[in-house]
Amino acid sequence: MKKWNLKSIVKELAVAGLIIIILINIINYIRQPKLSSNLLPKIEVKLLDGSMYSVDSTKPLVLHFWGTWCPTCKLEIGNIEYISKQYEMLTIAVNSDAVGTIGEQRNLKKYMKDRGLTFRVVNDTKGEWAERFNVEAYPTTFIYDGTGELQFTEVGYTSTAGLLSRLAYIKNK
Repeated sequence: MKKWNLKSIVKELAVAGLIIIILINIINYIRQPKLSSNLLPKIEVKLLDGSMYSVDSTKPLVLHFWGTWCPTCKLEIGNIEYISKQYEMLTIAVNSDAVGTIGEQRNLKKYMKDRGLTFRVVNDTKGEWAERFNVEAYPTTFIYDGTGELQFTEVGYTSTAGLLSRLAYIKNK
């Protein structure tokens, strides 16, 4: 019978953590959307606040697909808010309001206001943007470099540290 001490417990936890990280990366790879091109398409959109936004393709861009109905999205929403203060970010709220009347958009606006969220949001009421990027699982995050080339795709929860490390890699590349 194995004798448990602090060293063996730490070792077991490290091995279990490593296995979990490997499994998460395999699942992430399998679930990532297949895009027709790794280049960022031209994006000019009307945001939830009514303003127009065009992507500046000379800066790295975080393109984040999420939904108010998505439990994982709710868990990581603080990470997205934090990153949006430091990097160029566009979020796409998919099917987060019923089909787009002015009254229904208040639901998404209320969601943002109640949580103190200030990042850019496109209200994708019909899932057209999600379809364009072949997004089938939420949240999904694409990270493009300053030339508009896709560098990373994340499906599922991503931490602030994970996003920052990927963006730092792109910046120092």
